[in-house]
Amino acid sequence: MRILVTGAAGFINGYLVPDLLEAGHEVVGVDNFSKYGHLAKSYDGHPRYRFVEGDAKDAALLRDLAADCDQVVAAAAMIGGISYFHEFAYDLLAENERILAATFDAAIAARRSGHLARITVISSSMVFESATIFPTPEGAQLSSPPPVSTYGFQKLASEYFARGAWEQYQLPYTIVRPFNCVGIGERRALRDTDVMSGNVKLALSHVVPDLVLKTLKGQDPLHILGDGSQVRHYTYGGDLARGIRLAMESPAAVNDDFNLSTAASTTVLELAEAVWRQVHGPARPFRYVSDPPFEHDVQMRVPDVRKAREILGFEAATPLDTMLGEVVPWIREELEAGRL
Repeated sequence: MRILVTGAAGFINGYLVPDLLEAGHEVVGVDNFSKYGHLAKSYDGHPRYRFVEGDAKDAALLRDLAADCDQVVAAAAMIGGISYFHEFAYDLLAENERILAATFDAAIAARRSGHLARITVISSSMVFESATIFPTPEGAQLSSPPPVSTYGFQKLASEYFARGAWEQYQLPYTIVRPFNCVGIGERRALRDTDVMSGNVKLALSHVVPDLVLKTLKGQDPLHILGDGSQVRHYTYGGDLARGIRLAMESPAAVNDDFNLSTAASTTVLELAEAVWRQVHGPARPFRYVSDPPFEHDVQMRVPDVRKAREILGFEAATPLDTMLGEVVPWIREELEAGRL
């Protein structure tokens, strides 16, 4: 397939684009580098990859790029860690709606020309922010109270964009919800504000890299948000990329939605201990203190992963220690190079 990927310089797309290329697809990526600044990717020179520097709110540009594509991946968005939700509560809603409208307008126009087969929407586990059923199955976003954060609410709106475009314009869609992506390649967002955690300034406002950074900087006791009982499903970026690709390639995924996640639950405290072991080994005793959590720090985010396994044949099997074995050396290298 020939695939247009918006937000191509983003974190998850840093795994998705090379996965698509390795599978034999042709990719057109568009990004304006507004989050991290200019980034070079290892696949920039790939013969089946074309990068266009541009704004995903530019509907005319997206129409032009989507005109001869088989699929569009709607991935461009303002996105950040939990502190980002507060700092940009309005912008997350307004900017992401503008991006979505331009992307769907382009996809609808390409569908009308008879060429575009589908749009794949990269949603978020945050649509389940107010869920009360665990593990949370697909469909619970329709019966749960609405998300409390503007980010979660906007991601839920992205799913309604997909359903509305199908209902009115017969634009086929697939919705995927990644859970807690872990990997390398993320930078500090240009618009991030300084957030202190104990004596260390957070770099990325995401729990895994920030715990790694604080541990590498020798913070002892290690500061965590809340009491550490928050449950998450930390999923490797390479696994998520494969799951997204499988959904894009599967005819059975048309007009359907999928949770993409590891089946393994991990508390924040268990994560902190795993990071500590990766950095210090067993000899140094693990100590921590609890800082007040952010308002939107959801206690439970546990997906039901059966649907993706049964329909797509997808399982995210990379263990947490393996992920940390990739992330810790990368953060150490970034720290030593002065980029964090």
